[in-house]
Amino acid sequence: MELHTELEAHIGRWRGYVQRRQAISAADVEEMEDHLREQVADLQANGLDDDEAFLVAIRRLGNLDAVSREFAREHSDRLWKQLVLVPEDLDDAAAPRWRELGVVLALAVGAGVAVKAGLAWLGDDGGLLARNAGLLVFPFLAGYFAWKRRLTGRVAAAVAIPFVALAVVLNVYPFGSPGSTELLAALHAPVVLWLLAGVAYVGGKWRSDGRRMDFVRFTGELAIYYTLLALGGAVLIGLMFGVLQIVGLDLEPVMEDWILPFGVPGALIVAAWLVEAKQNVVENIAPVLTRVFMPLTIVMLLALLAVLASAGGLVDVDRGLLILMNAILVLVLCLLLYSISARDSLAAPGLFDILQLVLLAAALAVDAVMLTAMLSRIAEFGFSPNKIAALGLNLLLLVHLAWAAWLTIGFLRRRRPFGALERWQTRYLPVYGAWAAIVVVVFPLVFGFA
Repeated sequence: MELHTELEAHIGRWRGYVQRRQAISAADVEEMEDHLREQVADLQANGLDDDEAFLVAIRRLGNLDAVSREFAREHSDRLWKQLVLVPEDLDDAAAPRWRELGVVLALAVGAGVAVKAGLAWLGDDGGLLARNAGLLVFPFLAGYFAWKRRLTGRVAAAVAIPFVALAVVLNVYPFGSPGSTELLAALHAPVVLWLLAGVAYVGGKWRSDGRRMDFVRFTGELAIYYTLLALGGAVLIGLMFGVLQIVGLDLEPVMEDWILPFGVPGALIVAAWLVEAKQNVVENIAPVLTRVFMPLTIVMLLALLAVLASAGGLVDVDRGLLILMNAILVLVLCLLLYSISARDSLAAPGLFDILQLVLLAAALAVDAVMLTAMLSRIAEFGFSPNKIAALGLNLLLLVHLAWAAWLTIGFLRRRRPFGALERWQTRYLPVYGAWAAIVVVVFPLVFGFA
């Protein structure tokens, strides 16, 4: 049965809350959601509209489950306030999850061992190491998701088979080092690996818009936690360096041989666990971060437009500048996705929705200038793997940002629900993974391995 957009928003919000509770597994969440949807469908069949059916169904489930009552209490200012909130709810302290912590630490150490072994095996071949860096770490992250979500054998195979195929391609292709296609493969392989990890994160339910948006939210929160861990680790290591230098000891060999190989990949696994365990804390930070960085990013894009306008002929634009601009546009896309994932989908349009539209307009202007510069350079100097890869990425960004701007205009004019903008972001994400896979697998065959 196809549910209306507002009802899906209600259910998605409830599901997202339940998923954050440490005592409830992914399988339990699925069962609870199925039960909720069955209740809604039965009530709709009896003549209730979407809102009424959701209110009654969530009340019934709330009377049976303390988590639903806690959800109602936290969101007591919303439309289910009077129907769901019950006084007998008691807060139960969750027991420490020592078992999960043990699994996380084992996977973090495993990732460090894999990187250490990879460094010893690959030696000084920088190109081979760059191609395999993601292959050494992402299996442990996907393994954590597989354990956390209790993946079935079919879903595990759907993640493992493409992973193995990618590993074969990256190590069997006779790349000429250093070469353009090798560099492109090293840069695009992590995108494919990250989306494969996303399939594990959503428990194989990649067709679910809500699950894909959860993965977008997780990605942004993971970046926050990983950055915090990196900054904290850098401070501690700096202090240790200072103390040991005073007493005449050199920490640099230990740093290169042990701390970095184990700390960098291990921190990624630990950060993923922290996001899973403490999402209710991060979500208080997320809206603040988006509100701070969105205006700053708009100012940066406008400054970049001024720089490009004063650069003279587009053919003469420095190649390094174009690469840097690509990185900035990808950063803007990440900020857009994170901003959308952190927003309350039921809230009315506001100031920051207008700022989001300004951000999209500025990004589109920068992307249009870059596309013009790239096409001019191709017309002047001909095709190359680097130019085609950059051109393809910018075309994907142009379509993504343009349609997002159109949907944002519709939302601001109250002609489209915010959920339409959310769904567009998550449904377009696999396109980037497909393009990255083409760059890794097809480009060397078309352009050669040099």
